[in-house]
Amino acid sequence: MTQTLADRIVGVLGTADATAKAKAARAAFADWRAGLIPDIGRAVPPDRPKRPMKPLLLMPRDMPKRGRAQTERGRIALLHAIAHIELNAVDLAADILVRFPNAKPPLPFFNDWLSVLDDEARHFLMLSDRLATLGAAYGDLPAHDGLWQAAQDTADNVLARLAVVPLVLEARGLDVTPAMIDSLKKAGDKDSVALLNVIYRDEIRHVAVGRKWFEHFCIGEPETTWRDLVAQHFRGALKPPFNDKARSEAGFGMGYYGEA
Repeated sequence: MTQTLADRIVGVLGTADATAKAKAARAAFADWRAGLIPDIGRAVPPDRPKRPMKPLLLMPRDMPKRGRAQTERGRIALLHAIAHIELNAVDLAADILVRFPNAKPPLPFFNDWLSVLDDEARHFLMLSDRLATLGAAYGDLPAHDGLWQAAQDTADNVLARLAVVPLVLEARGLDVTPAMIDSLKKAGDKDSVALLNVIYRDEIRHVAVGRKWFEHFCIGEPETTWRDLVAQHFRGALKPPFNDKARSEAGFGMGYYGEA
């Protein structure tokens, strides 16, 4: 029997090996774009995606401090942390594709989030390759286990999921990535700088996709609704300073977060 898109995406979530998960995500996107997957379908996603045995997952408060990016050890720790975020982003993008069938998302929703899924998988593989050139691998260092909490906290509400994951967590990436790029520039690590520049530009588009579909599903006034949902579903505070320029490029203006 030919697998539906939902079957393929649940297969991504059910893949434990990190590299195999990323490659399965990219293959699903490529096959969808080529017209090789005939139907969206429905399939039940797992409560928690499968993950590799390593890295050791710790609570954020228990994570060791990273060294300075001016040292190779510090750069490896930074890239490893970003790789972990990107692997989580693969699962988050996959999950939104199959978690909310009752919201009856239109076909462009699937096209957009499959493109995001492909980007996140590509980012992980790029980071994995970069770590290898530095004599390291994903799983060598511990990583924090807080990222999937946002998915669990919004598992029954597509609007809350869109409010928190792309419009809080990914938007936060826009705020902090320029400083990471600057630190790598100072360290003379041109290859890592080029990689993070690619990720940064892609993430602006991801925030734009999140904002687009948040506004699509939102019944009330989007900015007020977003603030209410974040207050209800996000564990933590929004942390300035904000990258107003990048957020604006994504159509996510200060009317949403300006009073945070």
